[in-house]
Amino acid sequence: MKASDRIINEILNKRGITDEDEIREFMSDKPQKTYDPFLLLNMKEGVDLLLSEIKKGTKICIYGDYDADGVTSVCILSNALRMLTDNFTYYIPSRFEEGYGLNKSAIKKIKDQGTGLIVTVDCGSVSYDEVEYAKKLGIRMIVTDHHSIDDIKADCILINPKQEGCTYPFKELAGCGIAFKMVQAIRKRENLPKSVVTEVLDLAAVGTVGDIVSLRDENRTIVKYGLNKINTGNRRALRCLKDRISLNVVTSENIAFGIAPHINAAGRLSHASEAAELFLTDDYEVMCEKTEKLVQLNAERKRLQEEAYRRCVSMISGTENFIVLRVDGIHEGIAGIVAGKIKENYDRPVIILTVSGEGFLKGTGRSVQSVDIYKTLKRHDELFERFGGHRSACGLLMKEEKLEELRTAMNEEIDAMLAADPDLFKQNVIWDCEISPEDITMELADALNKLEPFGQDNPRPILLMKNVGIKDVKLMGSDETHARFNVVSQSGYTAECVLFQRAQELRNILFSNGKVDITGTINIKKWNGRKYPQFITEEVYPCR
Repeated sequence: MKASDRIINEILNKRGITDEDEIREFMSDKPQKTYDPFLLLNMKEGVDLLLSEIKKGTKICIYGDYDADGVTSVCILSNALRMLTDNFTYYIPSRFEEGYGLNKSAIKKIKDQGTGLIVTVDCGSVSYDEVEYAKKLGIRMIVTDHHSIDDIKADCILINPKQEGCTYPFKELAGCGIAFKMVQAIRKRENLPKSVVTEVLDLAAVGTVGDIVSLRDENRTIVKYGLNKINTGNRRALRCLKDRISLNVVTSENIAFGIAPHINAAGRLSHASEAAELFLTDDYEVMCEKTEKLVQLNAERKRLQEEAYRRCVSMISGTENFIVLRVDGIHEGIAGIVAGKIKENYDRPVIILTVSGEGFLKGTGRSVQSVDIYKTLKRHDELFERFGGHRSACGLLMKEEKLEELRTAMNEEIDAMLAADPDLFKQNVIWDCEISPEDITMELADALNKLEPFGQDNPRPILLMKNVGIKDVKLMGSDETHARFNVVSQSGYTAECVLFQRAQELRNILFSNGKVDITGTINIKKWNGRKYPQFITEEVYPCR
């Protein structure tokens, strides 16, 4: 077996992909894993009601969320409804004035505009009171969502693979994935052209990657075909955005760190309709205008984020095992990103709270893999006016007077966890496969690229080279924070490595002349018309 095949098989086996057919499907450019949309509980009833109301001439509102998943969900369903009616609109609530999900004032406003049917996307599963209010106003409701149902579920047609009684084979679709399945179902019912489905695959890929759901099974199929669609450049709005932010060939990582943050910036700092209109308009001038607005908003988001991060770090002693910060004056739209960055850098769960009206604090939390922040906080839900989330993230609203009680409770929780498991926060060297410098070839680099799209549940593989020497170190950049060097195997074979941002931090190890273990990834560098592999270094450790 070739070295590249052995390495790929080892990586896949570690990820639980062992069957030959499974491996073929995973590596295929044209995966086949997709399921009949009518296997989703209530999809038949939902589509029948939607089509029936369209035929009656009922005005329809698509009600979404203000993140990339919500925005793309709105646009996906709008794209299909355009084929059947022009008597529909959409509504995305304001993050600041309304918050996530259905709310009664929005429902009243939608009713006053003559709407008779609301179809939610990416929200609504536990909006029992709001759905009852809509029904009292005479509005019919279809809820499509993918979030966990941990409260009283909405009493209406609910399409959510996570609800009890739904036997759909794959539970991890994003909100836009559910909207996409509804489009597939509408297409089947109405015998619409296949293009109704294929032309929204690009938006489904953006929303799926942007929402950080598992990139396995059907999501992998959606994202692979969606990336291909994005890179053919058929959607002018996406082409406009990717050109403006200097993306050539778009990968899932480009979506995660480029396209999705620009869409999210609208909802974080302004209104998500700025992003939705980019994908819904046919006017190229409007596309350019909205693209520029997203670029400006994202630049402002980065500035505010960096400023807020510095303020938060100045408040951390470094001894906290659960970081709870009240930070007045930071923009609540970026608090979650800042909490995530602190969590990554300090390897501790974090909650950032900001003032939200007189006497109240609004909080957002992020957690490390070893601490389920949702369960931890849920044990103290008497502290909160509102609370929701999942294992790694949460949102809450609480009275200001309960802040110290929250701090005490969280640190007591972590103390108990540490008493039971002293290694709770211990960072282990994580890698997928051990290789040697001889293995770093174009053949392996090409094979690794076939494991894309990378993301949740399918990260870019981390490779380990053990007991290698370092030579020819060249520091780069005006402040010498980057480095280029070669690693040498025991047999004398060399491979080129590059290290970004951390050259000063690791300087002593790089220049020690001792043997090291090194982890990182392989990419393909293009220079002067030729291509060659290089090792992108993540960590360097002295050999033990």
